[in-house]
Order: sequence, then C-alpha cells, then structure tokens
Amino acid sequence: MSANSADAAHRLDIVLVKAGRTKIRYPAELLADDGTRITVRAPWAGDVARDFGFVRFESGDIFTEYYWRDRWYAVKEVRDSTGTLKGWYTDITRPAVLSGTELVVEDLDLDLWRSADGRTVLRLDEDEFAASGLPQTDPDAASAAMSALDELELLAREGDFEALLA
Repeated sequence: MSANSADAAHRLDIVLVKAGRTKIRYPAELLADDGTRITVRAPWAGDVARDFGFVRFESGDIFTEYYWRDRWYAVKEVRDSTGTLKGWYTDITRPAVLSGTELVVEDLDLDLWRSADGRTVLRLDEDEFAASGLPQTDPDAASAAMSALDELELLAREGDFEALLA
C-alpha cells in the first residue's frame, strides 16, 4: 500500500507488545508504507510527562516513527511542540507486523538514545534485556537484537544515522 497519494490520511493503531502483553496502544497517522518500512506520526501517547534524565517526553511532543518489516528496531524522531528536534529514541524490536489497521511491534527491552546534536548516544536497558530471559529462551532472537543495537550505536556514533530515515 502506498501512502504517498492524497489518500495518505490513513490511521493505524500502534500496538507495542512486551513479554506477551500489550504495553501500550495508540493511534497514529500513516505517512508512508513502501512495503518494507512503515512511517507514522503520533503525539506523545503517555498520560503524563516522562523524564528519563537525558530527555523529557511530554504533552505536545510529536513522534515520527519508522518501523521495518525486515529489521529488528524502530526509530522514533522526537520533536517538541514548536518542532524543535529533541533526538531519536530507538526501540530494539522484532520486525513489525502490519495486520489490517494494527501495526504490532514486540519490544525486546533494549533501547538507544541519540540526542539532536549527536553528542549523546546511550545504550539503555541492557539489564532489563538480560533479566527478560530472551537470551536463554530464544538465543537467535537475542543475537539479532544485540546485533541491531550494535549496528544502531555504530551508525549513531560514526555513521549516517539520519540516512536510515531518508
């Protein structure tokens, strides 16, 4: 399906699954779907602001989110209510699955943050990943997840990270 035409105002529900349960569900506007990558836009879906210490997500923030059917991550560009770029929050996930109007993504606990200026790159939640048991229950998935995190970190520190989103 192409969302590059005048009928691009399609809505999807983003369904983030973690440990077999729906963690969050929120509506998003479908911007593009080229068959491999799906791009959506959505406001901050949290009920309250969330301060991570390195970035604060709050009401008015807009997320442009990129999901792949063949990659083990999702990249979320975060802008404040004035359009100023805060940075990119990346979830390590199984490849996204679009079913009807639901885009289902399984969160594998690992995350990466890259600040707008590129100076701060943080690997996040490696302790949660280890505690999840995935390395023992599904070593192939755990290996793919760690490889995805390593690839993204390298791009964020030394490569053309933004080319992923072009």
